[in-house]
Amino acid sequence: MAPVTTPVRAAEGDGLVCALTFDDGPNGKDTAALLDALRERGIRAVFAVVGEQIAAPGGAALLRRTVAEGHVLCNHSTSFADMGDWDADAVRADMVANLGIIREALGDPDARVPFWRAPNGSWGGTAAVAVELGMQPLDVVNVIVDWIDQDVELLAERLRAVMTPGELVLVHDGGGDRAGSVLATLRVVDERLALGWRFTLPVGAESSPAKSAT
Repeated sequence: MAPVTTPVRAAEGDGLVCALTFDDGPNGKDTAALLDALRERGIRAVFAVVGEQIAAPGGAALLRRTVAEGHVLCNHSTSFADMGDWDADAVRADMVANLGIIREALGDPDARVPFWRAPNGSWGGTAAVAVELGMQPLDVVNVIVDWIDQDVELLAERLRAVMTPGELVLVHDGGGDRAGSVLATLRVVDERLALGWRFTLPVGAESSPAKSAT
């Protein structure tokens, strides 16, 4: 599926399906614990990764594990900077730089990075540049505001409220201590699995092109 500027917000499949997306990693023990749990449950997810986090100690190894275990990558910029008012050249340079960081860490110059998510949800002109580079913009409106709170009970309740059939949900595994986010996610995922839910990937995750940007 060729990328388009309209961001994807839907999960693959019908009925009680949801796609998990994780932002701002990889991040040490939190990402490792999350990967352990997803593997145990046979769930694949999208990880929106940040270049600074990949370059941090242990980041590259976690990225390699993420891909080896079948998860899908999303370019989330080299840093946490808001790109909403950047011009196209600056956006392109950052996107390409982060693709380079990802692919160098993976040791694969053609590694697939099918999605782009704008930092802080501040899209500006980034969607058009992402499409130019072969990445489908990915937007997540179902959030649990876990960048403010890490109380497991509170986050689990928020996740129950926003987990909507056929849509994506966003949780953070990076950008700070996210142990509460991971525990809340697993609690709700287990509840939904018991009710017959399936956790899939965003629409287009398998068919988006693997274009190498230079």
